Amino acid sequence: MSNWKKILIVSGVVLLLAILIYVNVRKSSGETIPVQVEKVKRGTITHKVSGTGKIQPETDVKISANVSARITQLNVTDGERVHKGQVLVVLDRTRYEAAVTQAKAVLSSAKASLRQAKASYNNAKISLGRTQKLFDQGLASAEQLDQASTKSEVQKSIYDAAKDQVIQAKARLEQSEDDLNKTTIRSPIDGMVIQRNKEVGEIAVGSQFKEDVILRVANLSRMEVQSEIDENDVVDVAQGDTSLINIDAFPDTTYHGIVTEISHTAIVTGLGTQEEITNFQVKIRILDTIPKLRPGMSATVDIKTETLKNVLIVPLQAVTVRSISQIPSLKKTVKKDSLEIAEGKISPESKIREVVFVIKNGVAHIRPVKTGISSDADTEILEGVKEGDTIVVGSFRALSKQLRDGKPVKIEKKKKFKMTSR
Repeated sequence: MSNWKKILIVSGVVLLLAILIYVNVRKSSGETIPVQVEKVKRGTITHKVSGTGKIQPETDVKISANVSARITQLNVTDGERVHKGQVLVVLDRTRYEAAVTQAKAVLSSAKASLRQAKASYNNAKISLGRTQKLFDQGLASAEQLDQASTKSEVQKSIYDAAKDQVIQAKARLEQSEDDLNKTTIRSPIDGMVIQRNKEVGEIAVGSQFKEDVILRVANLSRMEVQSEIDENDVVDVAQGDTSLINIDAFPDTTYHGIVTEISHTAIVTGLGTQEEITNFQVKIRILDTIPKLRPGMSATVDIKTETLKNVLIVPLQAVTVRSISQIPSLKKTVKKDSLEIAEGKISPESKIREVVFVIKNGVAHIRPVKTGISSDADTEILEGVKEGDTIVVGSFRALSKQLRDGKPVKIEKKKKFKMTSR
């Protein structure tokens, strides 16, 4: 093959490659991006705060002894219903009955001593009066008067001390009787025994510093979810907020509740680590009657913190983010922001803006927006679009990566997923 033919063939291949590259570049620059769209509309939106927790009775009483003794009667079993005032536990009374008997004897003796001291004091006062008259008549000496006065004062002191002894003896008797009464333990509420920790024959320890729990009685007619809410969300929660409750044991039913209590004490896990989490306990009263509900069951709560009506809303996924350098209306602020970032006046995150893409004549136009509250599906739009605007809601790839201001788009129908039977 001659040289000129080789040159001609090589030149043709190079030209063909150049044409292909040019066509691909033109095609790429003018390529339409498939998107799904919706109209901006007005509607109602509810912001929710979610958390998990455990079902517990609102009233849960730990029954323990105030005195130490062996259990002689334990009249209830776990799961048994009880009423207020019902005798639950009886402790050995022997030692406390003896203490009452002794206290009564001490009181009786103190009263006898008081009567004797009172009589002696009265006699001393009478004797002092007589001596005073004799002294006034010159028939008794000053020494005799002093002796009578001293004796009267001594007898008064003895009488006062005897009165104090009676008061102390009465107090000891009352204490002994109170201890004896405490050997019978009654239910403070109507409810159900949900825990039994002791048996007949065991010792119940009465202590002010450490509870020795014999039983737990709870009112199961009023149950609540004790939920832990993230520190960033709990600030939005208020007493009286309503809540939807889903209980793991009853997956097909959603129940209703109301926030009754918000703790001011943080619950911190993973303290000092990268996994440190700070939550606050929020209690939600369950408003429905659930016969098979049991303490300790797991639940999820969705607390409705705010509901707005007739506001502009868009699907949650329609709102994405872009650098201000990609937003024509904000490009003029790029240099200024870059300088302020370098000087430490603003954070780098401030260069990112929330945006939506509005479709006009088959072209996507980027619009910075200001958002309000969000629900599980929608976001409130405060500024940036108007009712009736057509905005991009999918695909995720288009919204997160492909779309730019001025890009041509092709509107597709939303894909519907059908359940297939096996």
